[in-house]
Amino acid sequence: MDERSPPNGQVAAAGLNPRDALDILDIRTGKPGGASELATRTDAGADVLHYLAVNGGPATRAAVAANMAAPAATNRLLADDEEEDVRAELAHKIARLMPGLSERESSHMVALTIETLECLARDATVRVRAILAEEIKYMDCIPRHIVLRLAQDLETVVAAPILEYSPLLSDADLIEIIACGRVQEALVAIASRKPVNEPVSDRIVKSLNVPAVAALLVNSDAKIRKATMDQIIDCIEEINSWQLPVALRADLSARAIRRIGALVGASILERLAARNDLSDTTRIYLNRELRARLAEHTVEEGAPSAADAVANAQKEGRLDGEFVEKAAQLGQREIVVLALAGLANVNEQIVKKVLTAGGAKPLVALVWHAHLSMRVAFKIQTFIMKLPTRDVLPARGGVGFPLSKEEMRWHLNYFGITA
Repeated sequence: MDERSPPNGQVAAAGLNPRDALDILDIRTGKPGGASELATRTDAGADVLHYLAVNGGPATRAAVAANMAAPAATNRLLADDEEEDVRAELAHKIARLMPGLSERESSHMVALTIETLECLARDATVRVRAILAEEIKYMDCIPRHIVLRLAQDLETVVAAPILEYSPLLSDADLIEIIACGRVQEALVAIASRKPVNEPVSDRIVKSLNVPAVAALLVNSDAKIRKATMDQIIDCIEEINSWQLPVALRADLSARAIRRIGALVGASILERLAARNDLSDTTRIYLNRELRARLAEHTVEEGAPSAADAVANAQKEGRLDGEFVEKAAQLGQREIVVLALAGLANVNEQIVKKVLTAGGAKPLVALVWHAHLSMRVAFKIQTFIMKLPTRDVLPARGGVGFPLSKEEMRWHLNYFGITA
């Protein structure tokens, strides 16, 4: 066959005159760039584009890979091309062919296109896989096994777009990926999905991945169960980056808002108090809490820290019920925490957990364990935990502990305290 003759004796399908194709190629004069120019034309014809994919240089093959008119067999050929740029161009294009493909093309052409997608999804080059993931992330017409492969890719730049946006991933898929201990960026991508359903939110919170939970909290389309939100609130005193996002959640219950208000600083309390979905009772509570919190920071210059105040009281023999009661009445939460920790011989973090547990019984048990009076427990419930009147546990007979020793030991044991 003459070197100027294309395969099968054809230069182009209907739309491009054979003479015009030869003029573009200008093989006889060796004009540079002719093949690349022809490779960009959508009317060049299937045989011509395939010929160029086989025989053209890198730039020509890349142009064919980007050409929407290239046939399925040519695309499949180029998926194995040795040049990364060629495969990258193909990855940019191939997903755009998928919508409505089965209605336009034969089953053989559809199978070839899916095979091309599979080949690109397992490409050795991260760049090619990342391009493909970005192109298909919103699509629901991509075979699910290809989407799953990309979602499970070890490279975050590949997996993240699929994890955040793909409509083909089920809750079960996402939970399995979380369970595999994926990197932080992957969890953040899952937490940013719209929506995130409750089972997935549960698993993200259980992972205790700080940035992922923060992303979940700022996602207005993330559904979070009340019990799961309680787990988050339990941690916000230690994890500052969760405080503002959780305070701004629109789905907080009045109880959750009050718990948050007892744990955060004045600036976030102000944000809470400014919500327009508060009951009068909750708003009054938050404003009272805010005033108390501001008062805590309005101390005389040179005043001792909470740790120094407790240490001085212990040294001087004043670390007793009267000291703790006075601190409680003044709303000095940190002093009360450190004093209880010292008197009960427990870690201060355990004391904080008892105070934020939301119930009076563990606190009453801890005060008993510290050999303090029920009067002290009452003051802590009222001024530090700020429990509603209906939730405050009063003294038995005006002075005694209202729980049996067995019950108090049970509550202490729940927090790892042996009594």
